[in-house]
Amino acid sequence: MKKTTLRVLTLILLAATLTACNLKKETENSQQATQNEAITIRVAQVHEQAVSQLFEYTAVVRAEAINNIAPTAPPGRIDKIFVEVGDFVDAGQKLVQMDAVQLRQAQTQLDYLKENFNRLDELYKVGGVSKADWDNLKTQLDVAQNTYNYLSENTQLMSPISGVVTMRNYDSGDIYTGNPILQIQQIRPVKLLINVSESQYNDIKKGMEAKIRIDILGNEEITGRVSLIYPTLDARTHTFPVEITIPNANAKVRPGMYARAMFNLGNRNNVVVPDNAIVKQPGSGDRYVFVLNDDNTVSYVKVVLGRRLDANYEVLSGLNSGDKVAVTSLTKLKDGTSVQVVE
Repeated sequence: MKKTTLRVLTLILLAATLTACNLKKETENSQQATQNEAITIRVAQVHEQAVSQLFEYTAVVRAEAINNIAPTAPPGRIDKIFVEVGDFVDAGQKLVQMDAVQLRQAQTQLDYLKENFNRLDELYKVGGVSKADWDNLKTQLDVAQNTYNYLSENTQLMSPISGVVTMRNYDSGDIYTGNPILQIQQIRPVKLLINVSESQYNDIKKGMEAKIRIDILGNEEITGRVSLIYPTLDARTHTFPVEITIPNANAKVRPGMYARAMFNLGNRNNVVVPDNAIVKQPGSGDRYVFVLNDDNTVSYVKVVLGRRLDANYEVLSGLNSGDKVAVTSLTKLKDGTSVQVVE
């Protein structure tokens, strides 16, 4: 009886073991079949087309020139400031009158020496004084004249440029202590300084037209021209500075405004890819696409993108005209995944 029971239990255990093994094998086969099952995708064939080579750069508007108005003579009292911040001034316009005490003293000395020299010069012409005496007084007169000129320039301060007053640090009657009294900025014209990629070095020419948009002025488009191309490149960024001048006849554009400059460097035939084929690599700025291979697998290919063109992107490198790229099921794909293409 015991032996019979033992045999039955052994048979039951064996049957259970076989069943478990069969279930495991079926599960593994099912999983393998699932893994081998091709993913259904749709593809788009990329092609070349003429793409306008538009390059946009951002910059902050700068004044054409900036002058700080201050005397170079020793500190003194400011008698009168004739302009306020925001005033437009012309080149040569009187801006500040400094205390003129030293200038008047220099004028008196200069007048005295001129009279003496004129008398001495008449005597010298008839041999009444020596050449040494004449030379000595002439030297004194020249020194006095230079002193007067120097003090005159530092007593009446003129604007060296036409522009707008952008800073005033003193009031009339203040003692000048060293900081500029005024600042004048020339804003007709203004300029932009942009950093252009090394790849455009041979395309940017002096005198080339650039279309400018000032953020605060909305969609208004202004024409500027390249006025200066720096001869050297930054070894770190591989860019070179380019200066663009904007005439700004109406003075609407002011220093400090945010601007965008665009160059049109003509057309170039480049591959264009749908934007829904682009995969962004997490944690980086790299972009990829899945390219369909002849064996119905896909390859994960890095691409370098150019301009966005409506629902497409210009591709600068990574694809050839005629390549087919996946546009659906991108999250399910990996490099080498088997796929089934549907219309």
